Amino acid sequence: MTRKQRHTEYIDCPIEASLDLIGGKWKGSILFRVSEQTRRFNELRRLFPKISQRMLTNQLREMEADGLLHREVYAQVPPKVEYSLTERGRTLLPALEALFAWGSEHMPEVKS
Repeated sequence: MTRKQRHTEYIDCPIEASLDLIGGKWKGSILFRVSEQTRRFNELRRLFPKISQRMLTNQLREMEADGLLHREVYAQVPPKVEYSLTERGRTLLPALEALFAWGSEHMPEVKS
């Protein structure tokens, strides 16, 4: 699966490049939950009840293609699939933790 890249080139803007990889409504949250522990697909579905199965699948595939997540398929019936962070994905943890802290501090100010 190919990910739709927002920009064709990043002209001296690492923020654009970063947000292109983790941007969107669900990717940051998914990465944060997978950073806590290896997660199965259905476990992620339960953690994010508002995300559709198709959207979750697409987000996971994009992050796998970008080298942020590792997908392990176990040959058993029913099939078992687990997701974990790659080394590259782990390098995002300080940024995700900073976003979590900022959101925790400023959430009361955020309006729906």
